[in-house]
Formats: sequence, structure tokens, C-alpha cells
Amino acid sequence: MCGLLGLLTSDGTAADVVEPVAVASHCMRHRGPDEPGTWHDDDIVFGFNRLSIIDIEHSHQPLRWGPPENPDRYALVFNGEIYNYLEIRAQLAADEGATFRTEGDGEAIVAGFHHWGIDGVLAELRGMFAFAIWDTEKRELTLARDQFGIKPLYVATGSKGTVFSSEKKSVLALADEAGLKPGLDA
Repeated sequence: MCGLLGLLTSDGTAADVVEPVAVASHCMRHRGPDEPGTWHDDDIVFGFNRLSIIDIEHSHQPLRWGPPENPDRYALVFNGEIYNYLEIRAQLAADEGATFRTEGDGEAIVAGFHHWGIDGVLAELRGMFAFAIWDTEKRELTLARDQFGIKPLYVATGSKGTVFSSEKKSVLALADEAGLKPGLDA
């Protein structure tokens, strides 16, 4: 179990909301006490609380992955567990020549996303999950969760950006930063 949180700004001011995202991530501390933190670029801030189960030493969040010509193209925050990640990794390595830097299940998600697209990777994933992938090259955010909603993913968009989280209370904690209307009950 982990907690994911993020704010995609509408005006490139992500650096200004790093601290509020860090504070809001405390609302989901119970989801992952091992590795709390934030990461940002100009457009997006990720907050996370990791519960280290698989590949404790190397699968830090956000997980950065990309093809050899741009190895840090994607940033992934991920809540859940992929049961068939070893099979997906083997298929990606054999069919696409994908290489991996960790032994974790998160890399199977982001590598599959790169090679197969969102529909292709979602069709292959077996498990319970919610994730956010930021493509630093295309400047696009992709959010997804398992088809049964076992791992929650709350999303709200306001005048200043889009906030998403594993916890409703984290979304509410960032209502002002996202420009959400007063009285929001996400």
C-alpha cells in the first residue's frame, strides 16, 4: 500500500505548491510510512508515501523511467500491487527490448505504458492499483486505477489546476491551490 498525490498546475507554477502538497501528503501517512516525499517540475508536483514491499532498495517514488535516449522521460507514482509484473517485464524485454533498473512492479507499468500505450498496459495489468504517469516530453498526465476501484483515485479540477490523490482528504487539503470552488465535497 502506498499513497499518491499530485497537483498539475494550469500555469507552470508547480514550484510554488510543493510545500502545500507535502503538507497534504500527511493526510495519507497511514498508506506508506517508509518513504514520504515530493517531486516536481515546472508543471506538476507529486507527493507520495511509500510502503516498501517489493524491491525495497531501488523502487523509490516517483519512479523515473524511459527509453535509452531519454531514461528519465516518465515519472510514476503508484499505489497498489501488480500480481503479474514479472510476466509483463519478461514480455516487454523479449518483445520490445525494454530494460529495467529495478526489480519492482512499478517499472512494468511505466515501461508497458511507453511501449503499448495506456489501453495496452491496462489490458495486461492484473492486480489492484492506482497510478499517475507524467510524461516530461509530451507534458501529459495519465491517471488510471484498476477496473474494480480497489485502490481509490480521487480527482478534482479547478481554475488553477487538477489535484488527484489516494485520499479524499488530501484533495480537500489542496482545494485552494487547485482553485476549487468553496464548499467542495469531493
